Amino acid sequence: MATPSDPSCSQDNVHVGSFFLTMPTNPTKSQQRWRLAFKAIYISRVFFSLVNDVLAKKKDQFLNGILRSPSYIALDIHPKDDGDNAPFSNFDHKSFIDMVKEKNLESLRVFGGVEGVVAAFKTDAKNGIRGHADDLNLRRHVFGSNTYKNPPAIGFFHFVLEGFKDTTILILCACATLSLVFGIQQHGLKEGWYDGGSILLAVFLVIVVSAVSNFKQSRQFEKLSDESSNINVDVIRDGRRQQISIFDIVVGDVVCLKIGDQIPADGLFLNGHSLQVDESSMTGESDHVDVDASQNPFLFSGAKVTDGFAHMLVTSVGMNTTWGEMMSSITQDSDEETPLQVRLNMLTSYIGKVGLAIALLVLVVMLIRYFTGHIEEEDGISKYKGHNTKFNDLMNALVSIISAAVTIVVVAIPEGLPLAVTLSLAYSMKKMMADNAMVRKLAACETMGSATTICTDKTGTLTLNQMKVNEFWVGEGAKDNHASFVIAPNLVDLLGQGVSLNTTGSVYRPAPGMEPEVSGSPTEKAILSWAVSELGMDMDEVKQCCTVLHVEAFNSEKKRSGVLIKTMTKRTIDTHWKGAAEMILAMCSNYYERNGTIKTMDESKRIKFKQIIEGMAAKTLRCIAFAHKSMPEVEIEGGLGYHRLQEDSLTLLGLVGLKDPCRPEVKTAVKACRDAGVNIKMVTGDNIFTARAIAIECGILEPDEEVNNEAVVEGVEFRSYSAEERMEKIDKIKVMARSSPLDKLLMVQSLKQKGHVVAVTGDGTNDAPALREADIGLSMGIQGTEVAKESSDIVILDDNFASVATVLRWGRCVYNNIQKFIQFQLTVNIAALVINFMAAISSGEVPLTAVQMLWVNLIMDTLGALALATEQPTKELMEKPPVGRTEPLITNIMWRNLTTQALYQVIILLTLEFKGKSIFNINEKIKDTLIFNTFVFCQVFNEFNARRLEKKNIFEEIHRSRLFLGIVGMTVILQVLMVEFLKRFANTEQLNVGQWLVCIGIAALSWPIAFLVKFIPVSDKPLLSLLRW
Repeated sequence: MATPSDPSCSQDNVHVGSFFLTMPTNPTKSQQRWRLAFKAIYISRVFFSLVNDVLAKKKDQFLNGILRSPSYIALDIHPKDDGDNAPFSNFDHKSFIDMVKEKNLESLRVFGGVEGVVAAFKTDAKNGIRGHADDLNLRRHVFGSNTYKNPPAIGFFHFVLEGFKDTTILILCACATLSLVFGIQQHGLKEGWYDGGSILLAVFLVIVVSAVSNFKQSRQFEKLSDESSNINVDVIRDGRRQQISIFDIVVGDVVCLKIGDQIPADGLFLNGHSLQVDESSMTGESDHVDVDASQNPFLFSGAKVTDGFAHMLVTSVGMNTTWGEMMSSITQDSDEETPLQVRLNMLTSYIGKVGLAIALLVLVVMLIRYFTGHIEEEDGISKYKGHNTKFNDLMNALVSIISAAVTIVVVAIPEGLPLAVTLSLAYSMKKMMADNAMVRKLAACETMGSATTICTDKTGTLTLNQMKVNEFWVGEGAKDNHASFVIAPNLVDLLGQGVSLNTTGSVYRPAPGMEPEVSGSPTEKAILSWAVSELGMDMDEVKQCCTVLHVEAFNSEKKRSGVLIKTMTKRTIDTHWKGAAEMILAMCSNYYERNGTIKTMDESKRIKFKQIIEGMAAKTLRCIAFAHKSMPEVEIEGGLGYHRLQEDSLTLLGLVGLKDPCRPEVKTAVKACRDAGVNIKMVTGDNIFTARAIAIECGILEPDEEVNNEAVVEGVEFRSYSAEERMEKIDKIKVMARSSPLDKLLMVQSLKQKGHVVAVTGDGTNDAPALREADIGLSMGIQGTEVAKESSDIVILDDNFASVATVLRWGRCVYNNIQKFIQFQLTVNIAALVINFMAAISSGEVPLTAVQMLWVNLIMDTLGALALATEQPTKELMEKPPVGRTEPLITNIMWRNLTTQALYQVIILLTLEFKGKSIFNINEKIKDTLIFNTFVFCQVFNEFNARRLEKKNIFEEIHRSRLFLGIVGMTVILQVLMVEFLKRFANTEQLNVGQWLVCIGIAALSWPIAFLVKFIPVSDKPLLSLLRW
């Protein structure tokens, strides 16, 4: 039987329903009743069926909701932090990093080209990033900062371990250890540790003091290295061009690049002209690479711009760049040795060999005397008793003898000499930094002291580099600061084009009515400021009306720059040139009058313009000319414009004269250098009349020295000389005008061939060869390009010639301080060796114990070096002629001073050794203490003598040498402690007041001896050619 829910039942119901619903038209009353009943039952069945379907569906949804979870979209939500990275979460930064490193153009197209990358980094190709603090912090948080991981710095214990690597120190430690073992075994721990323990403690003290000194200098060099890597970079932020530190660059920055710049990060070329870069630091290839928007838009951090200018978009910084990866794997070499250090190492080696020979001789003599019974105890009994000698006594005696011999070697080897050079260099570097000179190469400090010639630039070095337009000429009419005239509107428009479009500078107006902010080189800033204020130039408006087709960037050889443009309102192609007036004038055939008319430039007019240029030059004005040429627009292969700027038949627009005042302190600095025997030569790109006027104002030239004499030449004339003529005239030349970088290089080479030690200043990329060729390359910190700085030895931070003179004075001071220390240390070396040798030969014992000699060694090597190597420069240094690089380190004057002092000390101390007991009626222990005390105080007084090698007044300006006085005072205090309170440690006896006065009185006699000796004349011929090194 079918159930109501069965499908067959449903079908039967349908058939039955159909039967009852299709009854006859005229039914009977019974049929009508059946029909009504059926309808009621049928409708109710349909209603209940619909209700059941709805309930069934609801039930299924409810059960499904319980049995399974519905589909959903997962959202990964992170809490917002200080650097919300949501704006940069829609792309993979590593893809951009790899794209630039691999120079992958296909990937760049996938990203939508450079425009797509600009959009991805939320920046603006024209106005740069917003630049507010939140934006910068966000970018650093997401993309990293533009800093590199430096190799770990050398720690303090490294220098301690280096000290223990010295062979003589190791032998001394071994002897001290043996002495310690045998002493404890023989006398017990309480009494037996003194001899060996004292030596070990003294050795450790010497090493620690040296390590502290070396560690401090290492930290100072690292600090200077960090400062040298902090360069300034031009960026555009919020539409404003500004300078920031290279470490402050972030991803998305728009960086302005020009010739000589170092590319600060990896990135993409946005716009620019004629850009070439040197990637040799990255790839090793010396060929310059062209960079443009289509074929090669990729720029690498660390590369140098060699030509053109551009804007770049930063895509990766710091450790994400190829340069960052390289820098993290490079360990800086802090073991650079200067030529003076090399010479001193040779001197140290020579003296060490002499000391070693004497120590071996003393060792042999003392061993012979010991085993033959000539070395006696205090009671007169021989220490060696043949077979009856105890093993411990034998070993103690041998260890004592070996320790004495090794200590002689320690004292004899003047290892303080290289330390003195390091201290002096570090001290002078610190002081020079305060005087606006940053040393990049240590050798330059000392080499500068030997400089005989300085070849200096003019602009910014001898002058303030604060350019201002003082005169403006159109045709034959002039407008200076106090006059005014009207020029034709068409001429104003052309000048506006020539200034606005032919420049690497920029003009930014923060708001309408506010003063514009002008950026660029001093020359560009002066011209732009003049054009804005005097011509009413609107740079942005000019750029909107014109399209730049080609640019020839300025370079120091052609001394000009040009631009090819198409104006929107005219169907013409215009060429604009700007540069050195006489060179632009040579390219012109016509000139503009004030009323805007063009006139032909005949020979008489050309001469007139030359006179105008010479007249401005005579007023020390730098003369810049503007020229123009317009030609009909030409179709070239479907594209507009020319590929080459027209260089002839130009029309002269006008001339401007820029005044750059001389620095007020330059004349004094030039005179100081000339008084010091150093020749000053000015090498400039200005014309010969401007160069001569500036040279006279600075004191390089005398007013009566004419242009046509041999003191003033042009670069073209200098390079046309034969080699023989050049060598003959090079010393007479004081000014070289209109010079190219190759002329400067040729001058440096000629001077070096003549035997000069040459220092050269430079700021441009093309100055790099001359800076490298010179003995000392001096680059400019403000106007200098990064290429010039990397090629130089010293960076003059304020671009001031007075700072160059300061470097010269400090260079001489370094050399002079080293000579002072050599005189002081050799005096001690000679005295100590002779005294110990004579005493060992005669009595079989040395008067100074190992601990005492180590203390003397500490006074000499560390404290003495610190006292004498940090003396400040004196006026006398700039009153002497330069010291040649082949001159002997030890001069005849030094030999005279040190031999007399050493001879006096030897005589006094040997007298005390052999006659001291009878003279002062004292015992052996007090006699030995007197010898030790007198010897130390002789060195203290001799330190004062060493302050002045030639002058008789050794106390001159002593109040300025606070460090010297502090070290001397500390030495005296420590010596009192050694004698009076550390008797067991130093093997001394207490002295009474009279004995102290005797020691000090004997030592003080070295002052009058030094005064009298300086009256003895000496020959200029080196005493020992052997000591030239």
